[in-house]
Amino acid sequence: MSSLFMAGHLVRMALLIFIFSAVMSLVMLKKPRVANYITHIFCGIGALIGIIGSIIFLFNNQGEALTLFRINSKISLISVNGVIDSLSAFFLLALFILVFCVSIYSIGYMRDYIGKRSVGIFNFLYAGFIAAMILVFIAENMIFFFMSWEIMSVVSYFLVVFESEKEENCRAGTLYIIMTHIGAALMMIAFMLIYSYTGSLTIGTSLSTLTSQTKNILFILLFIGFGMKAGMIPLHVWLPEAHPVASSNISALMSGIMIKTAAYGIVRFIMEMLGVETWWGILILVVGVISAFLGIAYAVVDQNIKRILAYSSIENIGVIFIGIGISFIAFSAGSETVGTLGLLGALLHVFNHTLFKGGLFMGAGAVQHGTHTKNIEEMGGLIKKMPRTAVLMLCFSLAICGIVPFNGFVSEWLTYQSIFGQLQGHIGAINLVLIMSAAILAMVGALAVVCFVKLFGIAFLGKPRTRAAEHAKEAPISMQIGMGILALLCALAGVFPKIFAMPAVIAAKSVTGTDLAKDLSGQLVMMSYSDLEIQESAISPLIVLLTSIVIVLVTVIFLRAFGKTEKRTYITWDCGFNGLTKRMQYSATGFSKPLRIVFRLLYRPSRKLEVTPGESDYYPLERNYQLSTEPIFEKYIYRPLTIGIQKLSDKARETIQTGSTQRYLFYLLITILVMLVYNRLD
Repeated sequence: MSSLFMAGHLVRMALLIFIFSAVMSLVMLKKPRVANYITHIFCGIGALIGIIGSIIFLFNNQGEALTLFRINSKISLISVNGVIDSLSAFFLLALFILVFCVSIYSIGYMRDYIGKRSVGIFNFLYAGFIAAMILVFIAENMIFFFMSWEIMSVVSYFLVVFESEKEENCRAGTLYIIMTHIGAALMMIAFMLIYSYTGSLTIGTSLSTLTSQTKNILFILLFIGFGMKAGMIPLHVWLPEAHPVASSNISALMSGIMIKTAAYGIVRFIMEMLGVETWWGILILVVGVISAFLGIAYAVVDQNIKRILAYSSIENIGVIFIGIGISFIAFSAGSETVGTLGLLGALLHVFNHTLFKGGLFMGAGAVQHGTHTKNIEEMGGLIKKMPRTAVLMLCFSLAICGIVPFNGFVSEWLTYQSIFGQLQGHIGAINLVLIMSAAILAMVGALAVVCFVKLFGIAFLGKPRTRAAEHAKEAPISMQIGMGILALLCALAGVFPKIFAMPAVIAAKSVTGTDLAKDLSGQLVMMSYSDLEIQESAISPLIVLLTSIVIVLVTVIFLRAFGKTEKRTYITWDCGFNGLTKRMQYSATGFSKPLRIVFRLLYRPSRKLEVTPGESDYYPLERNYQLSTEPIFEKYIYRPLTIGIQKLSDKARETIQTGSTQRYLFYLLITILVMLVYNRLD
């Protein structure tokens, strides 16, 4: 028990350090350079302490929860209680690891803002944002959870619109705050219904005694409410707008961990409290498949490096939802092992995505820092100008594509295995859904490879396309260290998946009661179709890594021993031209052209060609070719909905706000009568 109490003290200390960092940022407003170092150093220390505390708790906990703090309130139903269990400790571990790396990264990243923006205010919001996410994961009371959720949302809104002079930031922030508050309103309705039926607002209260209809209503409210924060399709429209305009360190936190609070909410409030139903699992699975496919499909055709990563986050949220959906289906069918495996795959992908997506956004920030652009069409050749950033971005790109020996492969493999395992438990329509899900997930993996080959190839390879790319400079050392730690963790988690999977195994066991630790005897696990026993896979990332290293070493030794020592320089074959130029290489638009043709019903591309006439039609002075993709959801769902709400609001304002005192008194009378009737019926 002493280890658990020590873990609790460490997590409490971490929370207090973040609060202290936020206060210090305000105290030192007039010393931005010093405050920048102090804030992020203290945030890094707090994160490191939190990492140690979370790990100690996870590996010493026997299934019980530990109270971190308890503040009694005189206001009825409100209690500010912080409690940590294995599930919350797992999400805190992912949060603290990312915050540690982002805080180191931010020391160099925020230097460009000194003298231009109020760095003290930004750092106050930064530390407050982290503290709010911690409170979300440890809240015991639904009201305290909702308050922490709202603080997290509002503070992240101010971070999105921090550069408020830019119109795109304000527009994205407005869209984000509207969507997140709609989701929060649905969550609050669900909490009110839970209290009305159970008389309790304590998180973890069993709702198994509720009627099926009531549980279905609660599921829909909670799923949509959390789904908006996750950015699941079709509730995703805020995500590709907000993440690209936010500062890169904030984008890393929002995409790396904030949107995962939705996965935490679904597991905590639906799976633990409501239970599972087959059709719930099918709905979550289908939404996950659609989000994964459409997210990566839109990422493939975009040119903004941060918007590409934002759409990719939608794809990975879809992968997480697929694992959760399989878990629901399996548990409703009584398949505890497969259900736990599906949840394990989802939780492990939460952790892995935190590592490589946080790193990718930090890498995008480094690229933007060096080139002053987010358009990959204006980059090229950056591997020579920013070699360390290029290597790190390559590691993150391989990880997100699920390439061995990086960590993305492990969690996606477990998700595949949970799908294949559940195929034995059902027949008919559900099996068809599972087969289609596996096929689409495979297609998503292929599209992810295409997407990140395009991103890395266009941005880092070839020749510089603009002066900005020609004069690009490597990121400051603190930014490289922050990214380097995440890249190292991505590699280690892929080479030693058993070690890095154990926190997810412990968290999954705390939810399902099934322990898969004994089945992780190898680096990976796979499902046997005959008897559903977990067996060691023949694929070992460590063997793949060692084999690759040996091949490279042998090749280098062979070339040095038998290769010619004379150095010769040849001109690249250039089809008779005097030399290759930047105009002769692939553009991002040209690279994705085949997919635009294949999926033209989805993209609905439109082309615009502007020609400046010259001496002859054959020799125009200039051609300007523009290709755009039709935003289906915005055009056919959100734009008509916005117009309809605007017209309804205008009509209501004209009808209700007439300026007549008598009419206003009549409205008050009707309201009082309705309340009296309601109280009488109650």
